[in-house]
Amino acid sequence: MTLAQHEARIAHDLECLGIGGTSCTSPQVRDNQHVYDVVIVGAGQSGLGAAFGLMRERLSNILVLDENPAGYEGPWETYARMMTLRTPKHLTSIDYGIPSLTFRAYWEAIHGPAGWEEIDKIPRREWMAYLRWYRRILGLPVRNDSKVVLVDPLEPGIFRLKLADGGDVLTRKVVLATGIQGGGQWQVPAIVSDVPRDRYAHTSAAIDFAALRGKRIAILGGGASAFDNAQHALSEGVAEVHVFVRRKELPSVNPIRFMEAKGIIPRFPALPDDVKYVMMKSFFERNQPPTNDTFSRAASHPGFRLHLGSPWLSVMEQDDGIAVTTPQGTEAYDFLILSTGLVTDPSLRPELRLVAHRIARWEERFSGTLERDPLLDAHPYLGSGFELLPRTEEDASALHGLFAFNYSGLINFGLSASAISGLKHALPRLVQGIADQLFLDDRASIVSDYLGYAEPEFTSTWNLDQGQAA
Repeated sequence: MTLAQHEARIAHDLECLGIGGTSCTSPQVRDNQHVYDVVIVGAGQSGLGAAFGLMRERLSNILVLDENPAGYEGPWETYARMMTLRTPKHLTSIDYGIPSLTFRAYWEAIHGPAGWEEIDKIPRREWMAYLRWYRRILGLPVRNDSKVVLVDPLEPGIFRLKLADGGDVLTRKVVLATGIQGGGQWQVPAIVSDVPRDRYAHTSAAIDFAALRGKRIAILGGGASAFDNAQHALSEGVAEVHVFVRRKELPSVNPIRFMEAKGIIPRFPALPDDVKYVMMKSFFERNQPPTNDTFSRAASHPGFRLHLGSPWLSVMEQDDGIAVTTPQGTEAYDFLILSTGLVTDPSLRPELRLVAHRIARWEERFSGTLERDPLLDAHPYLGSGFELLPRTEEDASALHGLFAFNYSGLINFGLSASAISGLKHALPRLVQGIADQLFLDDRASIVSDYLGYAEPEFTSTWNLDQGQAA
């Protein structure tokens, strides 16, 4: 089967399922400007999956905005530097149970069934190729080079999204499908605050590795992204890469594998808040370890160095580079890379500056007696469909219609948005939450139209004289 033949199969599958057709909502206009039912901010895997899910519900008056050029949405061609995805290849995500839309079906259409058996994990760049294909084959309405800089609640039920280019978009619902960092920001430790900005970068940033060939780099952090960047830097010609980990041993246990195997991911939302809190606190305390192949790839280079039990005590710029002091001594490096994770807090998002103070947090909604964690407490406390909830009744109208489908949902829903392992279960929940809210917003007119509905369906007549249908 060729890819073109496979695409014909998909078109037939979608037709058999009755996906598409006229939108179930009525178009709206405000001040001569079109009003979308839903605008999704972010056209990565979460945003694309959300868009298709809405279209399955006959919600076609939607738009997906992304700040990046077409084909470069999400991390896969930007700052992700692993060779393969970390997720097991057999897990499905944005296909909604339609076999022909899975990555496996796409891959086998190109490489055959034997090609699927040959790969251990999905190659990172091939995952991005699949997302581009998914967008194209489904005809998803994406507008690239469109950065949302402000979410402005004009009135109850209407948001104005202001764009970096000066334009704007009106919509009834907003979905923030903005990835891992979309609920807050990447964390840069204060210890590097005196280092010139051109001498360090977070793993989430664009890094010119060509300019670092032959140099010495120090990486802070023991999680998976530290080793992703280490192997990538060494493969690009960096002379030495020193990875510094504060723990005396590298993490070896990946709690995500247990969550996948034991059915925790789909059932996590059903847990009481105190159990969610305990489980996510444990999750935060465990770094996701590097994959075995990534670590082996990094360690195979003669320039790789691993420093365990080596927290950074001080970092200072000197004539010979950046001096990093650990309990084992001081060494100078040409460049620093920070694999130090992120912080989730709506107040850190500039596009939410008009509404962040209205958003309920776990700190306020969860009153358990457990030992509290400020990192967890800063997360927004979400409704059952990923909707942001108000702190007070007065805040409700400004937030109605605003959904956080990013890492903000981690405490409420566990692995869900922004996690391939969780998208299969999270997307239907999000789509139902949006569709239900739109329906309830319009219920008065829908019920009125229903009560007045009188379009005849039965049009046959009976000829009484002849005793037969006319």
